[in-house]
Amino acid sequence: KKARMTRAWENVNLAKENDTIVTGHVKCRTKGGLIVDVFGLEAFLPGSQIDVKPIRDYDIYVGKNMEFKVVKINHEFKNVVVSHKALIEAEIEQQKVEIMQKLEKGQVLEGTVKNITSYGVFIDLGGVDGLIHITDLSWGRINHPEEVVELDQTINVVILDFDDEKKRIALGVKQLEAHPWDSLSTELKDGDTIKGKVVVLADYGAFVEVAAGVEGLIHVSEMSWSQHLRSAQDFLNVGDEVEAVVLTLDREDRKMSLGIKQLMPDPWEAIEGKYAVGTKHTAKVRNFTNFGVFVELEEGVDGLIHISDLSWQKKIKHPSEFCKVDDQMDVVVLEIDRESRRISLGHKQLEENPWEVFESTFTEGSTHQGTIVENKDKSGIVSLPYGLEGICPARHMRKEDGTNAKVEETLDFVVIEFNKDGRKIVVSHTRTFEEGDDTKPTKKGGKGNKASASSAAVKQVNQNSEKSTLGDLDALAELKQKMEGDK
Repeated sequence: KKARMTRAWENVNLAKENDTIVTGHVKCRTKGGLIVDVFGLEAFLPGSQIDVKPIRDYDIYVGKNMEFKVVKINHEFKNVVVSHKALIEAEIEQQKVEIMQKLEKGQVLEGTVKNITSYGVFIDLGGVDGLIHITDLSWGRINHPEEVVELDQTINVVILDFDDEKKRIALGVKQLEAHPWDSLSTELKDGDTIKGKVVVLADYGAFVEVAAGVEGLIHVSEMSWSQHLRSAQDFLNVGDEVEAVVLTLDREDRKMSLGIKQLMPDPWEAIEGKYAVGTKHTAKVRNFTNFGVFVELEEGVDGLIHISDLSWQKKIKHPSEFCKVDDQMDVVVLEIDRESRRISLGHKQLEENPWEVFESTFTEGSTHQGTIVENKDKSGIVSLPYGLEGICPARHMRKEDGTNAKVEETLDFVVIEFNKDGRKIVVSHTRTFEEGDDTKPTKKGGKGNKASASSAAVKQVNQNSEKSTLGDLDALAELKQKMEGDK
């Protein structure tokens, strides 16, 4: 027995060295292949080495005698690996050369489905393999080649291209049929309504199959009259049956664009009747810009509230200080531009302009208590009654003791300028104890005494009333005339 085992290893090694063909008996199946008896030794035949084509049933080889080549010997573990595939590869290479020489583009051949992958189908053309890419299986869209072919199926294919050096052959099936676009109705034109099925969704749009192999694109901008950026998934799903309008049809390039919003009424057609200037509505805040707030009155109708039209009193630096996205806001229509599809809206116009009232309260020369809240551009920002803010120039912040007023100090301030249109109030603390040009000391006697008398009169008027009235202004006017007469 030992002698037979030694002789068997000698024969196996000689077969490997001389690349000779040996005959063996397939004993049984094992994981990943078959066990073969060669010279009395058990050798392993991997499944990938049984044949050039994939083998799905190993059991059909059990009990058969087959020819092999010894491809690997592991002396340490006493393992022998054999191959049957190696014997027929040489014959196949010769067949490939002969077949490749006879190939021509456009030639139609019969082949057998050898293997199916997610990207295509391998076809056995009788000794040489070709690949049908998934896009060349059908004019229509398919998710997997298994939808069209099955293993061992015999089909006709056309040669699209081949490479002699790399032995690659590109095949096609759909090319054997007429292109679906060629059979598309000649009466179909722009503006026609057509039905189809959503086959592919992308963020920018949906591809709709209107006939086998004929698709049109519905861009997301043609799905709704709304101008807000959204994806096609917000409107459609794969498999949906839709009705659409043909927008463009290019038979030469085989392209078609469709729209579904055209089947719905355009809200801008009757915009003046529904959103007349001066009418009040409730809108939804959609987004902000530095200059205003964009709101949606309804699907497809947006309007802009300029930052200056948000509030009469508040000085808003950015609209996000005033409202939030998705807030409901009451608005009034200020202006409509139908051609440009623009509506100007206002929020503050829902209330009366309080500056009309402030004009009689903060008259020039009236005194009010205020608090300096910050220094800005060499001026002080003063918080005044009724939520207003005034500007106090630096030279008007000097106090009676010669020092300058500081932030958070609460003092009396005289209104020296009121601009209703510009919503601006300029105040002075220095004017509460000096009159005229406070940058210079007030002269004693003469004009100085008259100025002091005028200043005292202003103080007296403001002490008698918390806010000036038109009657107070008349009293000041009479005092001024009397002073001029004395002069």
